[in-house]
Amino acid sequence: MSDHDHMRAALALGRRGLGQCWPNPSVGCVIVKAGHVLGRAVTAAGGRPHAETQALALAGAAARGATAYVTLEPCAHHGRTPPCAEALIEAGIARVVVATSDPDPRVNGRGMAMLRAAGVEVVEGVLKREADAVNQGFFLRTTASRPMLTLKLASTLDGRIATQSGQSQWITGPDARRAVHALRGRHDAMLVGIGTVLADDPDLTCRLAGVKSVPMVRVVLDSQLRTPLSAHLIRTASESPVWLLCRDDADAQRRADLTAAGALVIAVQADQHGLNLPAALAALAARGLTRVMVEGGAALAASLLRADLVDHISWFHAPAVMGGDGLAAAQGFGISRLTDMPRFQRVAVRAIGHDILSEFSRANDGASQKGS
Repeated sequence: MSDHDHMRAALALGRRGLGQCWPNPSVGCVIVKAGHVLGRAVTAAGGRPHAETQALALAGAAARGATAYVTLEPCAHHGRTPPCAEALIEAGIARVVVATSDPDPRVNGRGMAMLRAAGVEVVEGVLKREADAVNQGFFLRTTASRPMLTLKLASTLDGRIATQSGQSQWITGPDARRAVHALRGRHDAMLVGIGTVLADDPDLTCRLAGVKSVPMVRVVLDSQLRTPLSAHLIRTASESPVWLLCRDDADAQRRADLTAAGALVIAVQADQHGLNLPAALAALAARGLTRVMVEGGAALAASLLRADLVDHISWFHAPAVMGGDGLAAAQGFGISRLTDMPRFQRVAVRAIGHDILSEFSRANDGASQKGS
C-alpha cells in the first residue's frame, strides 16, 4: 500500500473523532512497518490521549524503524502531556508522513523541525486538502477566533420551513431526522436563537446511541435572557451543558437565576442587529468549541449568512411544495445585487429515504477569516 492509502486510513480515523475531542483537533495516526499495520488510533474523547501516543502504545517495541502516518503535524509543546513529536522520536520511528501542518503558534513547523533534528525522515502534504477539511474547525478557532459553522436546513422544494401558521413538524421524514442526529454527533455544539427555544422547547442533543460519547453543548443566542427556567434545556443542563449568550446589559437577576439553574451565561457585545455575531462566536471559540451546528430559524440563518459566517450548509429537501405563504428558510438580509449573494459550492447530494440531502461548502474552500 502507498503513503496515500495509509493516510486515507488515518483520515478516516480522524473523521470518526469529530465532535468528540474539542478543544483539541481530531487526529488520526497509523503506524506501519514492512507493510503491516502495528497500531492505529484517533484522539480520545475529551482530547486526550493524543492519537500518536495511543498508536505507539499499540505498536510497542515494534514501532522502532516504522513509519507513522499522522493527519496533523505532531505537537511540539509541553502541555498536560509531553509532545507527540518527542514520543515518536523516543519510540524509534524512522519516518513520519504528515498530511498538514498545525497553525497553532506553539507548533506550526516546530513539530516537524523537532523530528528532522532527531534524524527522522519527514514527508509533508500527503492528502493535505482532505486533512485541512477534517481540521477546519480547529484551524478556524486558531486563526480566526471562531468555530466552524454548519447551517442545517430542512425545507420543502421551494425553500419553506413552516406554514404561515408556524407548523413545521415534520416536513422531512424519519430517515432524514436520523441523519440530522448523525450530523449533530459530528459537532461539538448546537446553536439556536431564542425564538426557537420559545417556539419549540427543543432538546438539541444527539439521540443516536453510540454516535456521541461526550455531551453536546447547547448554545442559545438570547440577548435579553428570555429562556424560561422551565425550558427543557435548563431542566437538563446538568446532563448536557447549556450556554446562553446575552447582551452585557441583560438583567442581572435573570442571569443569577439561570446560572443557579445550571446554565453558563456569557455576556457579549451587541450591535444594531442584536448580539454581535463575530463576538458571540469568538466567545464560543475562547471556551474551546471548534465545530458548531446551527439549527435556528429563518432570522438566525439570515443573520449568519449576512455576516458571512456560514462554512457549510446541510440542506434537507422534502418532495413537497408549500407556496409563497410559507415561511422562507432565511429572512431577507438586504441583497439587491446578485454579486452580493453568499455563494457556496455543492459537495454532495444523496437520497435520505424520500428526502434529498444536499451539502455545500463556501465557494472559497472555507477560507473565511472573519473574527471578532
